[in-house]
Amino acid sequence: MSSEGPPVALITGITGQDGTYLAEELSLRGWDVHGLTRPTSTVPTHLSALPNVQLHRCDMTDLDSVTHAAYSAAPDHVFHLAGASSVWRSWTDPIHTTKVNAMSVVCLLEACLRLQDTEGKRLSFVNASSAEIFAGVPAWPQTEDTPIRPTSPYGASKAFSHLMTQIYRTRGLKTSNAILYSHESPRRPETFVTRKITMAAAAIAKNGQGRLTLGNVDARRDWGWAPDYVRALIMMAEHPDGDDFIIATGRDHSVRDFVRLAFEAASVPDWQQYLHTDGALARVGDAKNLVGDPSKATGVLGWTPTLDLSQIIARMVDQDLALLEVRPTADGAH
Repeated sequence: MSSEGPPVALITGITGQDGTYLAEELSLRGWDVHGLTRPTSTVPTHLSALPNVQLHRCDMTDLDSVTHAAYSAAPDHVFHLAGASSVWRSWTDPIHTTKVNAMSVVCLLEACLRLQDTEGKRLSFVNASSAEIFAGVPAWPQTEDTPIRPTSPYGASKAFSHLMTQIYRTRGLKTSNAILYSHESPRRPETFVTRKITMAAAAIAKNGQGRLTLGNVDARRDWGWAPDYVRALIMMAEHPDGDDFIIATGRDHSVRDFVRLAFEAASVPDWQQYLHTDGALARVGDAKNLVGDPSKATGVLGWTPTLDLSQIIARMVDQDLALLEVRPTADGAH
């Protein structure tokens, strides 16, 4: 790592929703950006075209592979965003979720500590933790002092990564946990329920027919705007000390509210007739209310969210309506 020139960032999960926004923002700021991708992953065209961005194929569960990538990038700041991110899929394949989420953070933390000890220059490490580590806690809003009590394999794997990040802080790394609550954007993958909702609303608006089938529509979540949360990651990296911060809006809405706002954004009246519920789709151990208190992030970092949920959903629906013009579906609804 050189002491001169622009800051150097290493981003795992650079091809995901948060990773692409982060790479774009850092590139815009003039940082040199290195991204780690799976050997088989597809890289978005716009990402590979960004200036000052280099991509490295890497097995995040192999220490040698991660260490080689870390030494090649020689970063000042490391953002660990990679991982198996689906709560539902963690139940269908808990082994994969545990291996990916647990091994990746240990490999990366150990590689960063070795790099820091070798080069003698302090690194900052920001780990994407999750509100799911609090899923079994009955009280809300949650704070940084809320007991960790996950209820799913995904939540348990994120709790492990959260705790390992804290442990390596005691070993001399400047590590921070970004306890990220739900955050959305038009880049949210289609496998997520929020994108399923906005796609269905757009399809029904276009076709005038269809249905949206969901599980528990009474669960309440704290939804924010993904680029806002990426901005928080950068603020944590640049803060002089490592710490844990809840990144949330402090406001909760039900899944039913999300559906209503999506159909309103798509100008679909009488949205209730298109919504159907199926108890078989309800997730085991699903938290009743995950809403975070962002007071610490606001007070220490100066971070605040910029968009409310209706604005976020409107942007998602607008994109899904536009996509239907170039990528028509059979019936569009789910």
